[in-house]
Amino acid sequence: MDKLIEDVRNSFESSPFFSHVGFEIIEFEEGNVILKLPIRKQLLNANDSLHGGVHATMLDLVLGMAIRSMTRTRCTTISLNINYLNPSTEGEIIYATGNILKQGYRMVVAEGEIKDENDNILAKGMGNYKLIRD
Repeated sequence: MDKLIEDVRNSFESSPFFSHVGFEIIEFEEGNVILKLPIRKQLLNANDSLHGGVHATMLDLVLGMAIRSMTRTRCTTISLNINYLNPSTEGEIIYATGNILKQGYRMVVAEGEIKDENDNILAKGMGNYKLIRD
């Protein structure tokens, strides 16, 4: 793993919010990022399924990570659209992946999805991100 990719990975893993929610990085290579999340009771909504905000957070993270793995540049979310397709519940493990659809000098459009252990799609998202160029 090259030093910059390793530094980017470490910056995400050292985030207090990242560890508070319980995310784990399974893969972090150029263009290949996989996040894992074991679903705990604290992440459920009133319907006893994973809160939509957790899906949104997971998609936003994996898209930002995928962008940084490819561009080596920090980014910020401009917009994020999510389609919730299936619920998930406590005890399940979910995985998120993301990829870049279009990249310009200052803007990136990326898409991602969250699947369960049985490869069922739980949510899909698409976001617009601004690259922070110093």
